[in-house]
Parts: sequence; structure tokens; C-alpha cells
Amino acid sequence: QVQLVESGGGLVQAGDSLRLSCAASGRTFSSYAMGWFRQAPGKEREFVAAFSRGGGSTGYGDSVKGRFTISRDNAKNTVYLQMSSLKPEDTAVYYCAARQWGSYSVSYRNYDYWGQGIQVTVSS
Repeated sequence: QVQLVESGGGLVQAGDSLRLSCAASGRTFSSYAMGWFRQAPGKEREFVAAFSRGGGSTGYGDSVKGRFTISRDNAKNTVYLQMSSLKPEDTAVYYCAARQWGSYSVSYRNYDYWGQGIQVTVSS
């Protein structure tokens, strides 16, 4: 089992950058495919970015390609989401997720563990 805790959210202006962190405890996250999702009020949870268990492959949602970057620090058991050129439509609660089996998935239904979520608000 793995526990996930997000940090780094907050209120920023359009065009700013922000970095989210997801600290994993328990079983090391190298055993899991790791992903970031987000959910805005009244909308379904949306895929943002993820990488496979070995980190050999990564994927990004269409709305964030070229602006967001997922990375990890194995020594710190931490996954990062670097967000640049933020837009008001990026406003959402951002969740870190871990998938125990298989490669990463763009569907939130395929992830086994979730963080509590953290708010990111981008003002225009």
C-alpha cells in the first residue's frame, strides 16, 4: 500500500508557474505507475499527466501538453508536476494517484490510491 500527500497548490495569476509535489510513503512509488488528475466543480476528473512504473513512458492530457511536466525524485519518493503558462481554465483540485498494475492509464478509474487533493486557482 502507498500513502500520497500533495503540496504546493495555491492562488496564482494567469501566465505564472507553480510546482506541485506528491510525497509517497509506504511501498516505494517505483513499484507504481504515477499520475496527476484534476477536477473542476461540476466536471469529471480529468487526466493531466502520468508516467509508467519504470518511468520509461510518460503521457499528458491534450490541454496541458507543452505547459506541464511530470517528473520524480526517487531518493525523496516524490512526484512533481511543474505547471507553466497557467490559465484560468487550469483552476481545479489536483490529485496525485498511484496504479499498482500495468502501465499508466488516462482513466482515473484505473488507479488504486489517491491523495487528498490540493487546490490550484488561476486568476485572470
